[in-house]
Amino acid sequence: MTQPAMPPRALLALAEAKVPRYTSYPTAAQFGPLGEAQYRAWLAQGIRPAAPLSLYLHVPFCRDLCWYCACHTRPTRSEARLSAYTDALMAEMALLDAALPAHAGVSHLHFGGGTPSILGADGLRRLMARLRGLFGLRPGAEVAIELDPRLMDVALVDALGEMGVTRASLGVQDIAPDIQARIGRPQPAELVQLGVERLRQAGIAGINLDLMYGLPGQAVAHVEASARFAASLRVDRIAVFGYAHVAWMRPHQKAIDEATLPDVVERLEQAEAAEAVLRASGYVALGLDHFALPDDTMAQAARAGRLRRNFQGYTIDDAPALIGLGASSIGALPSGFAQNEADERQYIASVAAGRLPIRRGIATTHEDRARALLIERLMCDFALDLRAVPMDIVSPALERLQQLVEARLVDIQNGNLLVAPEGRRFVRQIAVCFDAYFEAGAQRHSMAI
Repeated sequence: MTQPAMPPRALLALAEAKVPRYTSYPTAAQFGPLGEAQYRAWLAQGIRPAAPLSLYLHVPFCRDLCWYCACHTRPTRSEARLSAYTDALMAEMALLDAALPAHAGVSHLHFGGGTPSILGADGLRRLMARLRGLFGLRPGAEVAIELDPRLMDVALVDALGEMGVTRASLGVQDIAPDIQARIGRPQPAELVQLGVERLRQAGIAGINLDLMYGLPGQAVAHVEASARFAASLRVDRIAVFGYAHVAWMRPHQKAIDEATLPDVVERLEQAEAAEAVLRASGYVALGLDHFALPDDTMAQAARAGRLRRNFQGYTIDDAPALIGLGASSIGALPSGFAQNEADERQYIASVAAGRLPIRRGIATTHEDRARALLIERLMCDFALDLRAVPMDIVSPALERLQQLVEARLVDIQNGNLLVAPEGRRFVRQIAVCFDAYFEAGAQRHSMAI
């Protein structure tokens, strides 16, 4: 393919800047202490009898820790530790059920991590049975799980099928053995293909593959080969994430030699290369980093302006309340965001004492919610009608946007903001213009590209 020209210096500075990913607004950087009583009040006030719930269940464990990972997870091979955590999740479910007012059941359930399958087929079955018994699943509910292709034997996949899992997300990152060695994740491409086949045989038709660019030693050719491989499996969704090197926050990333990381120009080229391969293979680009087959429900939602964004990334989940279960999990309620105790031992101790294990969060104001909607629509639709936005938000945003308009990344005419094709990769930088909390130079976010 033809490589893009060297971006102007101003664009390189925008690409290198550290900005939020905007899976929420306000972002987790603004969270502060939050008490159980406040959280219980939010649950009581924010749940309506006719409204569905969305549940996220976090499992903060992996067999081994991949060096690139920025998730809240720990390596373990202790079955006793995993059993104790499973018991704690069951206890938290009972506490949450007692605290919730009447609701219309669960429309979306997501098992994330870490590696949720580390709990084993029996552990997952126990959790699913308790979830169904306490909260109920709505007809057509999406039940999704994140999986490591290296830990997908027949017994596990059969259990997922029995549990009613409808969507599975497999981490691939890069199929080249030399790149896998640099990130501490040896994973033959054949394992991924076998995992996809087993999921389909178990009746799990919704399959996501996650790829990455910007990994140590990675070149455009690596990214293209991985994208061609993913497209060849004809899964319905593919995500292409930029590697976030945040070693100050995730010390295990220090195992990666920073000198081998691609620079910002190479990262831009890799992202463009992946998109070109996937588009040529029939996939539609959605949002910042997702791709889907044209008839997939996420592609349909994007065309209808119904694509959403939450802590799991791009989604079609439209439940008004997302509730997190498990250590470090985050929920989004009409009154604000709430995060569970991150420390595993303190999380277990809290639920054992009969307390909802909430630790951090933030109450959202009317202005927060207005800005959150603007940023979400910008991240999903790449367009805004500024005439519908209060002037006290628009005026300072227009000043910040001026540099992006001059760079031809954004066009503003007749009160409409439209992200140019060249600006889609910079949408996080555009969203910053509507963020009242953002502090330039803060070392808490990842590179924009």
